[in-house]
Amino acid sequence: MDIKREIRILGIDDGYFDRNKDKYTIIVGVIMRGSLQIDGILSNKIEIDGFDINDRIIEMIKRTKHYDQLRIIATNGISFGGFNLIDFEYLYNELEIPIISFVRKRPNINKFIEAIKHTKDYEKRLEIVKKYPEPKSYKTEYGTLYFQYYGLEYNDVINIIKLTSVHSRIPEPIRVAHLIAMGITKGYSRGKP
Repeated sequence: MDIKREIRILGIDDGYFDRNKDKYTIIVGVIMRGSLQIDGILSNKIEIDGFDINDRIIEMIKRTKHYDQLRIIATNGISFGGFNLIDFEYLYNELEIPIISFVRKRPNINKFIEAIKHTKDYEKRLEIVKKYPEPKSYKTEYGTLYFQYYGLEYNDVINIIKLTSVHSRIPEPIRVAHLIAMGITKGYSRGKP
């Protein structure tokens, strides 16, 4: 993949929610040219602990005029709105856009599997988890970043990290999506993605 300085990347994060009273939360997508310029903001609603994250992402992307320009989908983790899980293979097959999921801490798959055992439709979620690629890591100037990816090569992921992790180890499109999602759902943005 040719990683140009202004490659169009969609960063996605979810908003705040209270599991005891909320049925839905939002997801926010930020389309950026590398880490230089915001070209668009997307949003949609997802069910807490549901199974609709993949279809809501597809809807968001297909309705934007930037769809044909997007080269990477970058997410803050694999789980949104609780345990609404990203399915890399399904998203890639539907959109033909490579996907990278980033997190600050090393994923503990065994602990994650234990947590989803307490959810409705555990087996269905487990099938998605079993398809996840092995997490990789890369040390940025801001700290170690962990990631899983689908549809592109390891070296491409590293080049994207170098291009977009300019203010923190989290790539800029995700960092901005996080700030917007928190600002909308909490009334202010705080915390790190």
